[in-house]
Amino acid sequence: MSFTNKKITFALFFGNRGFFPGELIDGAREELKKAVTDAGYNWICMDESKTRYGAVETPTEGAAFAEFLEENKGKYDGVILSMPNFSDENGAIVALKDVKVPILVQAFPDEIGLMDFAHRRDAMCGKFAMCNLLRQAGIPYSLTKKFTIAPSDPEFGGELKRFAALCRVVNGMRSFNLGTFGARTTAFKTVRVDEIALQKKGINVETIDLSEVFLRIDKVSDEKIEEKKKQILAVTEFTGWPEEKLTNMAKTQAAFEELIADYKLDAIAVRCWDEFQKYYGIAPCTSLSLLNEMGISAACEVDVVNAIMMRALSLASDEPTMLLDYNNNYGNENDKAIMFHCGPIAPSMLEGKGKVEEHLMFKKTYGDGSGVGINKGRIKAGKVTFGSIRTENGKIHAFVAEGEFTNDPIEEAFFGSGKVMQKDTINDVSNFMAENGYKHHIAITYGEHLDVICEAFDKYLGYENVAL
Repeated sequence: MSFTNKKITFALFFGNRGFFPGELIDGAREELKKAVTDAGYNWICMDESKTRYGAVETPTEGAAFAEFLEENKGKYDGVILSMPNFSDENGAIVALKDVKVPILVQAFPDEIGLMDFAHRRDAMCGKFAMCNLLRQAGIPYSLTKKFTIAPSDPEFGGELKRFAALCRVVNGMRSFNLGTFGARTTAFKTVRVDEIALQKKGINVETIDLSEVFLRIDKVSDEKIEEKKKQILAVTEFTGWPEEKLTNMAKTQAAFEELIADYKLDAIAVRCWDEFQKYYGIAPCTSLSLLNEMGISAACEVDVVNAIMMRALSLASDEPTMLLDYNNNYGNENDKAIMFHCGPIAPSMLEGKGKVEEHLMFKKTYGDGSGVGINKGRIKAGKVTFGSIRTENGKIHAFVAEGEFTNDPIEEAFFGSGKVMQKDTINDVSNFMAENGYKHHIAITYGEHLDVICEAFDKYLGYENVAL
């Protein structure tokens, strides 16, 4: 994944039913094309000469549209099933039965004063029939928030934005590669995972031993080291530490990027302690923060399943995601908790530059300067969506929730980067996680994306999901 992806492209489908005014379809086509373009997305449309009005009514016309989709396979991210009038569902079933991307059902509203036989659409009624037949055929579909809505409606841009996010999540999660750099640490049985369950959902896990990672680190060229040093210094302050530490951080960054390219990885989960500290005297947190900024979901502590949740949230928001420990209560305030991690947070999620510090836990164990590399910073406030994933009994289980990062103070002596999360039912979330065997990590992105993630997980991806 990259946050500079190509624009989302929608394939436009127009329904028709002969009893109703087909003349409305030409106007509907131009109106929808304009709305999609104005919202910043691309569209493709079947040649109008292929069917009557360039729409789909009969199974034969449906077959023509299915052929159009097959010819353009890989060129569209979702289908907008537009209903200018009642629209025949039988042609639609033939047209869309093999579609593997999300489908948005949009119905034009009738207008007061235009309810005569020449202008009445009855698309509201037709939408019930269309959805009924799609469901019978086992074709998943999505609805607009407003049941009937014209593309010219000012709210339609929001409908398209939400549908584009859904397309990114569904298409991005159906098949991708996730790399683990090193085995889980012996102490963390909590991050054990069922790789076969993941593979059945299109998530391929590549396990890469730390010995290979370290071989790559040791072979990084001087030119590449200097390039990565500049990249690190652009986002964090490095003062008071030996140059050797920065060199080892740069080599680690270069090696991670090389492995990601070689194995075509979309997400990684790294064994971040304690070999990096013993061999190189660093913590790889800054490398993880840079990768998250680049759109490669990077989890620490070999948390494979939450690298998956990080990817899902990044696809929904089209922005980076952070993985934090669900860590501390906040005094006696039952609607708040402190979320924390050492320093793998994407630079754009911080208020200004971070600062390279050493990991105090490794300082305590291995001595001064043994864990230089956490990127400490002040996490931004704002509304957030968060969640977690686990595997159990051959299935992927998830929960998703929304909350808010506040500006409540955390004492200066607090180690690492922490932020107060506020949610009225946060105690219920805590109990749910403990009751259902979730880890101590949660993936977090900015914005309100719960409905998109839930629809993608529930309807299109088949995860066992709970909204909290």
